Amino acid sequence: MSAAALRIALVGSPNCGKTALFNQLTGSRQKVANYAGVTVERKQGWFTAPSGRGLQVLDLPGAYSFDTVSPDERITRDVLVGAHRDEAAPDLIVCVADATNLRLHLRFVLEVRRLGRPMVVALNMMDAARRRGIAIDVAELSRRLGVPVVETIAVRRGGARALIAHIDAHAPAADAADVHDAIAVDATSDLHAQVRDLLAATVAVPRATDARDDAIDRWALHPVFGLLILGVVLFLVFQAVYFLGKPMTDMIGDGFDWLGAHAAASMPDGPLRGLVTDGLFGGIGTVLGFLPEILVLFFFILVLEESGYLPRAAFLLDRVMVAVGLSGRSLIPLLSSFACAIPGIMGTRAITDPRDRLATILVAPLMTCSARLPVYALLIGAFIPSRTVLGMFNLQGVVLFALYAIGIAGAVLVAWVMKRIRGDRADHLLLMELPSYRLPQVRDVALGLWERGMIFLKRLTGVILALTVLMWFISTFPGPPPGATEPAIEYSFAGQFGRVLVHLFAPIGFNWQISLALIPAFAARETAVAALGTVYAVAAGADTAGLGPILAQNISLASALSLLVWFAFAPQCMSTLAIIRRETASWRVVGISFGYMFVMAYAASFITFRLASALT
Repeated sequence: MSAAALRIALVGSPNCGKTALFNQLTGSRQKVANYAGVTVERKQGWFTAPSGRGLQVLDLPGAYSFDTVSPDERITRDVLVGAHRDEAAPDLIVCVADATNLRLHLRFVLEVRRLGRPMVVALNMMDAARRRGIAIDVAELSRRLGVPVVETIAVRRGGARALIAHIDAHAPAADAADVHDAIAVDATSDLHAQVRDLLAATVAVPRATDARDDAIDRWALHPVFGLLILGVVLFLVFQAVYFLGKPMTDMIGDGFDWLGAHAAASMPDGPLRGLVTDGLFGGIGTVLGFLPEILVLFFFILVLEESGYLPRAAFLLDRVMVAVGLSGRSLIPLLSSFACAIPGIMGTRAITDPRDRLATILVAPLMTCSARLPVYALLIGAFIPSRTVLGMFNLQGVVLFALYAIGIAGAVLVAWVMKRIRGDRADHLLLMELPSYRLPQVRDVALGLWERGMIFLKRLTGVILALTVLMWFISTFPGPPPGATEPAIEYSFAGQFGRVLVHLFAPIGFNWQISLALIPAFAARETAVAALGTVYAVAAGADTAGLGPILAQNISLASALSLLVWFAFAPQCMSTLAIIRRETASWRVVGISFGYMFVMAYAASFITFRLASALT
């Protein structure tokens, strides 16, 4: 893309369909990063207009208003006015508004208009507006706003054609001068009054809400049936992780076993052969095999998010969460933490009460992130039989659901204790927008899966690869002395260090190999699988037949259950601690977070190991 490409910024309030429009414009030609110096997601993409003109599109964080202290909304405002470092002001602003909820979204349109920069309003979800009988005089709305207004349907193929044509025909030249005085606006007038006047003059709404949404919500938001529906949905999601993901994981595992065997047979004996077969195939290959199960989980999270169900789950659980010291606004960050605690903790910025925000930050790492899933899948596959219970449920899926439930129960307990310690008896009101139900779009779900899959693979080829090579090195060197009678790995750095650590972890059933694997897991949890794969591959030489069977031969069921429970509560990875430090500006909070999780993990594993040992 040339330096003179037109730079377009997409802005809008949450739930306006802005990201769906971004996906339609850019497709796979996009990248995700963070703004320099802050942990705010930055999405940028490119496309070519029919005239051949190159267009660069920036998807800015959603914002309800510029009158805020939210880091996300501050970034959006600073980028639009050209005040953000290393980020020039865009040549054109496309402000996306939900046509079915203009009462809320027009206020932000007016705020963006006050910036005085070239802009166009994308009136999105026009198909849903027409279905509800909402009549919008687009020409009059454009005349009164003083800016072009274009209809779009971001979730339909070709739904952005009119917007692209308008931009191609009327957009200013790239790197055009600022035009802060291009639009005459009364910056002192009441925005709410302006919105009322605009609605009265241009919009006719037969009813306030969608009849279909109301019919579904009578069940989905019912105080009893709604909770049952939510519980069933989550349970079925975790069943699907094993039902759909496990066969693909097994295929990948078998493939890496085959590749490892052929690599071992075709390479001369020596350190390089050990690195390739034990380090790469035994470590990295083992972790990569669990990618299908991770993507299955992400798929259902994305579908629930795209469908509009997640905000309703937050509303439904608000009373329960307030009772334990959180709020309904905590649910979205906590659900995000099932993918990774880092965006979940960043998402707490939307929680206005500082005590609720701190409580959510401290319990977010207890949500079972995707990095734990390879450990769970490995141990469950090795020690829990794949059989049907109650005539229809997979036992392995039930155990996985139970582990997620344990993490949630731990978070509830910690939040409840924090509430009692601080003596909080204040009312916490939840005000949030419930978007209309919609069918998830294949393009948006596919792009979401692609992004998350690439993040996993980048971690796999970055920190996990480095730690795996390091683990192979300390498991291989130094070699055994002459006349040694123990396996070679016992004399390595890993064996020596592991025998020191085992004194701390032996009471909870961990041998020295498991104890050693906990160290790289602190950098990235899924590295525990790679570390175990490398250590046991080095110990077994070329005669490896998959890590699961090797673990089943070398550790007891009680130890496996103890390790599963450990990872349900284990202290979070270094990246999570760094985000906690950045978001709270407090090393004390970091220490509290690490300390309480270590105590919880050790105590729960100790109880699990003792009970399982007595019963097996």
